[in-house]
Amino acid sequence: MAPRSRTLAAVASVGLAALLAGCTDTDPVVAGSAISVELAGPFTSLNEATGFGNTETNTAVAFVTGSDFVNYDSSTALVPDESFGQIDVVAEEPFTVRYTVNEDTTWSDGVPVDAADLLLSWAANSGQLNTPDFDDADHLDPETGAYLSPLPGDVVFFDGAVNSGLQNVSQTPAIGDDSRSITLVYDRYFADWPLAFSLGVPAHVVAREALGIEKPAEAKQATVDAIEQRDLAALAPLATEWSTGFTIDRLREDPDRIVTSGPYLLDELVEGEPVTFSANPRYRGEHKPRFEQIRLHAGTDPLSSIERLASGELDVISPGPSAETADALRDAPGVTVAEGIDGMFEHLDFRMANSRNGAIENPAVRQALLTVLPRQQIVDALVTPVHEKAAPRDSFVIMPGTDGYDETIKQNGSDAYAHPDLRAAQQLLAEAGVSSPEVCVLFDPSNPRRVQQYELIRDSAAPAGIRITDCSDPDWVEKLGDPGAYDAALFGWRATNVGVTGLAARLHSTEGISNFSFYANPEVDALLAELATSIDDGRQSELLAEIDALLWADSYGAPLYQYPQLIAHSDAVEGISPSPLPPGVFWNVWEWQPTTS
Repeated sequence: MAPRSRTLAAVASVGLAALLAGCTDTDPVVAGSAISVELAGPFTSLNEATGFGNTETNTAVAFVTGSDFVNYDSSTALVPDESFGQIDVVAEEPFTVRYTVNEDTTWSDGVPVDAADLLLSWAANSGQLNTPDFDDADHLDPETGAYLSPLPGDVVFFDGAVNSGLQNVSQTPAIGDDSRSITLVYDRYFADWPLAFSLGVPAHVVAREALGIEKPAEAKQATVDAIEQRDLAALAPLATEWSTGFTIDRLREDPDRIVTSGPYLLDELVEGEPVTFSANPRYRGEHKPRFEQIRLHAGTDPLSSIERLASGELDVISPGPSAETADALRDAPGVTVAEGIDGMFEHLDFRMANSRNGAIENPAVRQALLTVLPRQQIVDALVTPVHEKAAPRDSFVIMPGTDGYDETIKQNGSDAYAHPDLRAAQQLLAEAGVSSPEVCVLFDPSNPRRVQQYELIRDSAAPAGIRITDCSDPDWVEKLGDPGAYDAALFGWRATNVGVTGLAARLHSTEGISNFSFYANPEVDALLAELATSIDDGRQSELLAEIDALLWADSYGAPLYQYPQLIAHSDAVEGISPSPLPPGVFWNVWEWQPTTS
């Protein structure tokens, strides 16, 4: 019997629709059609699961050129791609899931996608085969995550996404008799299991480069043997190749490494030229592209991007949102703008311990500051000029527009802080016997938006007797979590999925690797633990609502606003729409088409 999780229900219901829709054999590619797209960051790696490759642009490229079992749509719902493969929950106890790739699915070089590729993905992202206690930090560039020196030859270390769920699958997955499926047995139920597994890079390419085996079938079998037998001598080079073999430098040196599985091929990479994708003639899924070629540019100047869009040099851009950018887009000829929200939200964190001045650790001071926080004024000044319908974000744990948000904010206590209340703040401080508390705020001084937020908060708090002072630092990221460095911090949290288990990283008292506030509430810890293993849709919603209410009651801080998103495109393309989660604008790339009129 399948578990009653909300995510599984969504996957199942949409999957049925996809199955009924089916896929056709017609080729929708428009001969000679091409489109130019610009993203903010450069492409650096085809393996976006590595520490070095984990960037927004790399995720977008992996999506455009790859296939997977599930993807997000523009409403953050998980949509299965049954033209690629199937997911079957085969047991509840222990929780067991089988992943099967369809028989006619191949890599771009014609080699079948099969169980060897799936097994390699488990090995790379579970951490189960890595040498215990090995730390690769001494071999990394701390700024980029790139390897600067080779790992020891006797070390097995896959630099994968080892905290994404597969760490809960310690047993080596079994390969099905069809050689196209693997079965994962979870040590314990994991609420975000639909997000834990993806295809990744080709096993035959990894083994060819690592072990010198040219024949794909033999290379795949060598990969399977190394994993199943836990052969350290073979696993060490396989792990190194998986972790480092798909960077842009390696792909330029050896274009034979460029092997993908999705609707587009990644063309040979030429330094100084845009990254180009071409329609994949071997792709048999339902996400068949319509543009024959996509050219991907990198650019960081929004106004320059808008000029290039208006001139016809670019066709699709997603410029950084600001009032200046929004105004420039409105004035640009032949440009269509689609507004949405981004996965990042701005927030103000309070220190519960180890603060700079100590006052913020007093709950009354935290509540008083919340009471005068000009959240609506901040939104009006910074977000409304970009997105007219913008409103303050009122939940710490649920993204606006997703299931449960509206219901949660009605009962989480956020309405008490909808507007500044000077008298209430003064009364709180008087009752607590606190006079003129100082709160030093950490933020990025080079970011005009953060400077303006700081000034608005400072000016709103001053009449209540709360002294907001400047702890800004160009190296603010390095200061996060440092004891005694600040009292509160202004920065953004980015959601890359709508999973629930990731909340523990920033809220759990002992396991929160991103708990920069030193927040500790045993009740929240217990709710997070239950959330990670809850299989009931309704109970998950209840747990999120309870956590949210406790955070507000503890005066944990304040969510300020969801970042706006601007997608602009020329009149040469149709089908563009925003999505808050990765891969961003590319989420429906197969629906993009040349304008017919």
